Amino acid sequence: MDSNKFNPLIFLMSLGAGGIAVIPFAFFQYTYPHGAGLIQFSQIDFGTLSPLLAAVFWGLIAVMVVFALLHIVLSIVLFRKLFGWSREEYKTLAADPLKNSALMAPFISIVMTMNVFIGPVRFFIPAFAENLQLFMAPALGFWAILWVLLLGTVIKLLKTSFEKSFDVNKISFGWLLYPFALGMLTVTGAGIAAMAKNPEIAGTAAFMSLVSGTMGAFLLLVKMIAIFKSHFASGGLPEKQFLPSFLIVVPNITLYAISIFRLAHYFEHNFGAHLEDLVAILMTSAFAFETWYMLFGLALLSEYFKNHFFQKEFYVSQWGLVCPVVAYAVLGSFVYAVFIPSAVLYGAILATLGVAVVLFAVLFAKQLKCSGVIKGRLNCI
Repeated sequence: MDSNKFNPLIFLMSLGAGGIAVIPFAFFQYTYPHGAGLIQFSQIDFGTLSPLLAAVFWGLIAVMVVFALLHIVLSIVLFRKLFGWSREEYKTLAADPLKNSALMAPFISIVMTMNVFIGPVRFFIPAFAENLQLFMAPALGFWAILWVLLLGTVIKLLKTSFEKSFDVNKISFGWLLYPFALGMLTVTGAGIAAMAKNPEIAGTAAFMSLVSGTMGAFLLLVKMIAIFKSHFASGGLPEKQFLPSFLIVVPNITLYAISIFRLAHYFEHNFGAHLEDLVAILMTSAFAFETWYMLFGLALLSEYFKNHFFQKEFYVSQWGLVCPVVAYAVLGSFVYAVFIPSAVLYGAILATLGVAVVLFAVLFAKQLKCSGVIKGRLNCI
C-alpha cells in the first residue's frame, strides 16, 4: 500500500483477522463445558473427544493462533501507515461528511485488539488467565483513553455533518461505521464490567459503556432510518464500491446484543438482578433478525458477487464483507448457550467460520496483489 493512497478503511482487514480469531474462542466458551469464567486451553480434554471432533478442535485452535498473530502483525503495519499519513489528507477526509466515517475503522481495529488479548491470547497463556484480575485496572485505563478519543472524534465529525451541507441522497451504509465503532467500544467495556471483581473498576466500566452504548444505539437507529430513506429516494442499488457495506448492519446488531448480555452479568453480580430470561429473548431475537437480514443481503448482492467480486478487481470496501460473517458466527455461539444447544446451530457456526476464513483468504490475496507484494493482474480501484 502506497502511503500516498492510504485509506483508513484498510483497517477492516486487521479487524477481520481479529474477528476470525475470536470466533473459535467464543465457540469454545459457549459450546464446550468448562468451569466458571473464561475458558482456557488446559480445560479442553482431548482424550474425551471423538477423533473427528478432536480434529475439528485442533483446526479451531490453529485458526485462533494464525489469525490472532495476523491481526497483531497487520495492526502494527497499518498503524505505522496511519501515523505516516499526512495531516492535510486527514483534514480533507474529516471535512467530508459522506466519507469521514472511514476514520472509525482504526478505532474499531484497536479495540478489537483488546478482545484478541482477552480472548485468544489469554486462552493460551496460563499466567495471563490465572491473574486476569490484575490486568483489569490497566485494561480499564487503556480502554478509557480510547473511549475519550473515540467519543471526541465522533462528536467532532457529527458536528461537521450538522454544519456542512451535503447531498443526503448520497449517503451509504458505510455511515454505520459510527455506531459500529461505538458498539465495539461498548462491548469491550461491558466485558471489563462483567469480569472485574473490583466494584469501582466494574462500575466505572459499566457506566462508561452505557454512555457509549446509548450514543451508539441512537446513531444506529437514526442513521438506518436516514440510509433507507435515502436509498428508496434515489432508486436502484448504489455504486459497487458501496454495496459491501449493506451487510454492516449485522455486526452492529451483534455488538449491541453482546453488550446487553455482558451488562446483564454486571448487574447480576453487583446488584443481584435476574435478567437471564430477558437476555435469552433479546439475544435470540437479535440472531433471528441477523439470519433473515443475511439471507436478504446475500440475495440483494447476488449479482454483485457474480459480476464484480469474483472478477479481477479490488477496492478496499470489500473488506467490509468479512465483518458480517464473523459477527453472525460469534452471536451464534452465544445463542447456542442461552437458547438451545442445537446440533444444527453447532454446525452452522463452524460452517460460517469456514466461510469467513475463505473470504479473508481471497481478499488478502487481492490486497497483496494490489500492494505489489505478489504478482498478479488485478484492477485496484
